[in-house]
Amino acid sequence: MQRTIAGIGAIVMLAAVALGAFGAHVLEPVIGDSIETYKTGVQYHMIHGLGIILAALAAGVWGDSGKLRWSAWLFLIGIILFSGSLYLLAVAGWKWLGPVTPLGGVSFIAGWLLLALSAWGAAGTGKK
Repeated sequence: MQRTIAGIGAIVMLAAVALGAFGAHVLEPVIGDSIETYKTGVQYHMIHGLGIILAALAAGVWGDSGKLRWSAWLFLIGIILFSGSLYLLAVAGWKWLGPVTPLGGVSFIAGWLLLALSAWGAAGTGKK
């Protein structure tokens, strides 16, 4: 499971870099001021792509756990909901997606909480 999650994280990061480059080189002149919304989506996409990889690496050190797996999946769900809604808001102007964005933020928060709980649980077992 660790390699699968790390691979997903790497693909998520690949997509973040590609979307960031696309935004900077193609979209910016087209969508104007909405580029800031798009850039926010890319920023959170990248941070949480790294979070997925971190969860996979932590599983190798602390042992695979349900908390780490859920952490990674919540980061992915958050990317889809938060960053995805910002991408579509900026590019397509779909304002009705606005209420979806906070659900992605909640997924990010829950993912980081589970990662922290996993770290503290590993500390209690004597694992490094």
